[in-house]
Amino acid sequence: MTAALSPDRICILCWGAILLVLVALVAAVALPWLNGMRELDDEIARLEDQSVRYQRLLRTLPVLESELRQVRSNQAVKAFYFEARTPALAGAQLQGRVQDIVKTAGARLISTQILPSGGADQDPARVTIRTQMQCDTPELFELLYAIEQARPFLFVDELSVRSRARSLVRPLPQFRRRLAVQRREQGELTVRLDVYGFALEQSP
Repeated sequence: MTAALSPDRICILCWGAILLVLVALVAAVALPWLNGMRELDDEIARLEDQSVRYQRLLRTLPVLESELRQVRSNQAVKAFYFEARTPALAGAQLQGRVQDIVKTAGARLISTQILPSGGADQDPARVTIRTQMQCDTPELFELLYAIEQARPFLFVDELSVRSRARSLVRPLPQFRRRLAVQRREQGELTVRLDVYGFALEQSP
């Protein structure tokens, strides 16, 4: 037979149950809140560190702008860039320069095309043309050497070379009639290359 609980014990058990419920409620509320506060502290620390880096960059911006102005006003440096008011005009200058180089090297120009610029955010602006030509190996070497030595600076971005050589195994009469033509074709290359340079915006 179970002994009856005294009123004092019942009261203690009730208060104990109430305390346990309160502790559970506090824990259920406090633990997520503490975790959230910890995440906020970490985010604040990250943002403060990012703000310090940005402020450091902003402090260097006037120095960089001053150096860029000096570069643009330096005549010796300007010789390495095309000067044009728009990238399209710089592309036309580049196109004419490459055409002169191709002609001087003795190659035969097939086509030239101004390619889209890299974007308005580029400074200095990059201008690129695609050229297709026919030449032999010595002419190709002379062409590449001229591009390397060119002023303003020119750079080869892509180079594709295809030989037009044909087989010499033909019936004897045809071989005799076309021998000279075949010898010329054996050394002929079809070359496609992308050439680019940089343009400084010209003051109006």
